[in-house]
Amino acid sequence: MDLEIKTVMDRAFEPYGRILYGYNFSDLIENLKTKTEAKKDAVEYVPGTEILENTAAYKELSDNVYGGMPVQIGYCNGTNTKLNCLEYHRDSEINIGATDFILLLAKQQDCMTREIDTLEVEAFFVPAGTAVEVYATTLHYAPCSARLGEQFKVAVVLPKGTNLKKPDIEIRSEEDKRLFAANKWLIAHPEADEVKSGAVIGICGDNIDISSLI
Repeated sequence: MDLEIKTVMDRAFEPYGRILYGYNFSDLIENLKTKTEAKKDAVEYVPGTEILENTAAYKELSDNVYGGMPVQIGYCNGTNTKLNCLEYHRDSEINIGATDFILLLAKQQDCMTREIDTLEVEAFFVPAGTAVEVYATTLHYAPCSARLGEQFKVAVVLPKGTNLKKPDIEIRSEEDKRLFAANKWLIAHPEADEVKSGAVIGICGDNIDISSLI
């Protein structure tokens, strides 16, 4: 594999997102670290939880970062080394780790009229305590472990209602086929379990596994 793990401090991250400076998310990070669990052999995603939303960080995220929009704060915890899928939303996503973690990212514009090759995916290391905005036009999915076998704990902030039940829509475009949940458009690698749940195959090439790199 020719994949290089860069950091979110690298200029190569700029097309995909930015680091949020000037905020104090310490209470959210502490609750994430001490009051949520992380599986040793799987990934668990919770769209929203009072454990993280009943913190001072919630108001700053809602009022400052999202400009007054209602948000949800959930988490994605566990262990993972594979790409499997890529998703995008109509809004930015904020990730804040209580641990180090790695993001696998690509550009939405590269998947709108064709399958995206895994060679177009980049990897970025995010240090614990760093809050990053992943732009709406950035393809992303579950975080990866920063070290082999190590569990990650990542807070996930999105507009309220995202990743909940998919609306019942009439398919009017190719993109409509990708709608997998509310405000969640998903493409999958053929090896991903999500294909069995109806995810559209939109990723070609070898499924990325960073286990040999961490």
